[in-house]
Amino acid sequence: MAERRQIITLLTDFGTADYFVGAMKGVILSLNPDVELVDISHNVPAYNIAAAGFTLRGYYNTFPPRTVHLVVVDPGVGSSRRPIIVMADKYTFVGPDNGIFSYVYAQEPDVRVIHITAEHYFRQPVSSTFHGRDLFAPVAAYLSKGVDWSKMGEEITDYVRFNIPQPKPAGDRLIRGHIIHIDRFGNCITNLSEKEISREQIAKGVKLVVQQREITSFYRYFAEAKQGELFAYLGSADLWEIAALRQSAAQLLQAKPGVEVYASRLTDYGN
Repeated sequence: MAERRQIITLLTDFGTADYFVGAMKGVILSLNPDVELVDISHNVPAYNIAAAGFTLRGYYNTFPPRTVHLVVVDPGVGSSRRPIIVMADKYTFVGPDNGIFSYVYAQEPDVRVIHITAEHYFRQPVSSTFHGRDLFAPVAAYLSKGVDWSKMGEEITDYVRFNIPQPKPAGDRLIRGHIIHIDRFGNCITNLSEKEISREQIAKGVKLVVQQREITSFYRYFAEAKQGELFAYLGSADLWEIAALRQSAAQLLQAKPGVEVYASRLTDYGN
């Protein structure tokens, strides 16, 4: 049985109008012409590390084991921020040490993080503004060929991770969450899951409050909603999302990541 081709996925904020993504692919294919390249997205909002991290959360563990995930959203390129490899149980990640892998750190029970220092694995000369091509792409390519990550640098424990907001009690009858991501349709993804808001609780009358607007409708799919109605649904990320049929909930609510979301608490039902 033939061995499966090695996969490298690519997630960036480079867009597709310029040569940046093509140059990265060229470097990778020059070093490993047998690798399979999978474009996830190159339309992450420019410099938005949190959005890239959430996007990565949504797909990385759907790929076959041994996939290398290359992620380049790097506003600190050329500075003292470190290039890293993140080794998880089934997957390898390559990118900048700027918090972009925070959701991976939160979800994977055991990771090892390597500060990439072995410059002979880089494309020379290394541009101070394009580490995606000259540093991250060749490192990902060498890893896809089976080069031992331990040859590329030293393990670190002080890697950067941003704070992922957690739901917290807030007063007698409230739990406080946050909007953590807004997708291209304007749906507002919260950090509230069924652990905080179960369907049993919904049946007893829970509501969400965002920007002083109340959301009392909870649906399973969009067609249940009326045009322009704000409603909540459990999204594919297993988190409650706020949407409006064929409209941007984010615009209707004037909401952005970080905005607070309040919900009734289970202990208050029936009181």
